[in-house]
Amino acid sequence: MARVVFLLVPQLHLLDLAGPAQVFSAAADLGYDYRLHYVADRPQVSTVQGVPLVAGLDWPELTRDDLVVVPGWRTSAHGPQGPVGPDDLRRLAEHHARGGTVASVCAGAYALGRAGLLDGRRCTTHHDVQDDLDRRFPAGRVVRDVLYVVDDRVVTSAGIASGIDVALHLVATRHGPSAAARIARTMVVYARRNGHEQQASAMMRYRSHLSDAVHRVQDLIDSRFAEPLPLADLAAAGGVAERTLTRLFRQATGLTPLGYQQLLRVERAEHLIGHGSTVEAAARTVGFTDARMLRRLRARATRSPRPPGGSSRPGNGTPPAATRAA
Repeated sequence: MARVVFLLVPQLHLLDLAGPAQVFSAAADLGYDYRLHYVADRPQVSTVQGVPLVAGLDWPELTRDDLVVVPGWRTSAHGPQGPVGPDDLRRLAEHHARGGTVASVCAGAYALGRAGLLDGRRCTTHHDVQDDLDRRFPAGRVVRDVLYVVDDRVVTSAGIASGIDVALHLVATRHGPSAAARIARTMVVYARRNGHEQQASAMMRYRSHLSDAVHRVQDLIDSRFAEPLPLADLAAAGGVAERTLTRLFRQATGLTPLGYQQLLRVERAEHLIGHGSTVEAAARTVGFTDARMLRRLRARATRSPRPPGGSSRPGNGTPPAATRAA
């Protein structure tokens, strides 16, 4: 079981809370064992939109598998730092120190800064307050104009709808991209919001198209990216001929099916390596027979194309296009 604890403050923005809460609630509906908690320093919390919220006064016991989220608030109501008290700031810092993950939406990044969690880390927030966050917490490094940033279990997002993006990213990191794609479909949002590549996984970059056949094939690759997937099987899943699939897939994503599968493998391998795995072990886990191919793809990542209709920034992490079966 993983707990997701939302720390509520007066004059918070409803969508900063409701977006990520809906993602984790949908994950629970699909069988992933998430329990949502809402805590505050008062039993009822006001929102900018006028809807009062009920919160608990006692925090649950947290483990390193749990997530704490600080939604954003109207900065003019309290000043950008907001009314997060010293006890709650201490809880944020202690949870992270014990190996847990702490996330913020919009101005919630100020609470993470006051808790010392931005020091020496990359972070972001809503574009209206990026400069102020940078001035107040110079020990952090503000990354501007991106959807979200993940740095050593400190997760910050731009706010409003990007809270959905970062929640989907966290689900994909824990359960795989197919789980996040299923949740996005239940919410009727794009599973693949575009953004700066270092802040957005493949699930945020290669689903902004309207081809049902390609989406079906991506669903299959997402759920079985570590397995050999012959092109004939992928074409059958999409209900088209092999040559047609290759053409449609490239039109929709800028990649071949194998290129997309390799991208998922590389991104998962990077995650494993970042959490202490060796390159060799990560390569085997994601489906490569040895580490040589993984090393080649990582080395070539910076010379990759952008997805069609995607970010104006150069994309990283995309393996070179290929046409053979995955």
